[in-house]
Amino acid sequence: MTESPLDRIRFVLSRTAHPGNIGSAARAIRTMGLRRLSLVAPQAFPHPEATSLAAGATDVLDGAQVESNLPDAIADCRLVLGATARRRGVVIEEFDPRSAARRVLDAAAAGQEVALLFGNERSGLDNDEIKYCHAAITIPADPTYSSLNLSQAVQVIAWELRMAWLAGVEIDADAEAGIDERPSSAQMDQFFAHLARTLDAIDFHKGRSPERILWRLRRLFLRASPDPRELRALHGILADATRMAELARQASR
Repeated sequence: MTESPLDRIRFVLSRTAHPGNIGSAARAIRTMGLRRLSLVAPQAFPHPEATSLAAGATDVLDGAQVESNLPDAIADCRLVLGATARRRGVVIEEFDPRSAARRVLDAAAAGQEVALLFGNERSGLDNDEIKYCHAAITIPADPTYSSLNLSQAVQVIAWELRMAWLAGVEIDADAEAGIDERPSSAQMDQFFAHLARTLDAIDFHKGRSPERILWRLRRLFLRASPDPRELRALHGILADATRMAELARQASR
């Protein structure tokens, strides 16, 4: 059977506390023609409550991939969008669900693996999870009562994907040229680890917060989305900077 772009879209639930929400989320995505579910460190799964609330979407539960950490769950993804409320102090590009659906389908149609990330029911996505996201999806709920549970948020975004898919969203060939060259999440993680080591090696921080600086640089490079050749060049620059810093240290001894 020919693979559909929808087969490249996964819903990733991180640190789910209640197994019933896993089942409800499975039902929500299955009714919209989507099937891929990934779970990161769920508190309880498999679980009878998940099966019960899936209401027959057992194929989604049976095919769900379970990982102990988020990087492993999204390692092969070229686009990661996180569903989250607007957060003060966190600079990240934001889409409403309809705009996000178009971007997701364009990426999936171009051959990319895409992750839609949802956080814990009580606390949502934390900053350590948001840092892996290229952008956020924010549901424009009534600000006087914006309480959506996990499966409702999943349903809203799955619905928009379904409607965009049925409408036959056209891919902008010019805008998407080379999109399959976007590095994977794992490749970007390797670059960010190299960047952090280099900043330490050249004593860049000088008393400033390493975490805050790296966060800002993560946002910069995720927006830039360097292709593999550009990423190799960046690794080379970091390696040369580290080498020169070591030579300077040796000369000053």
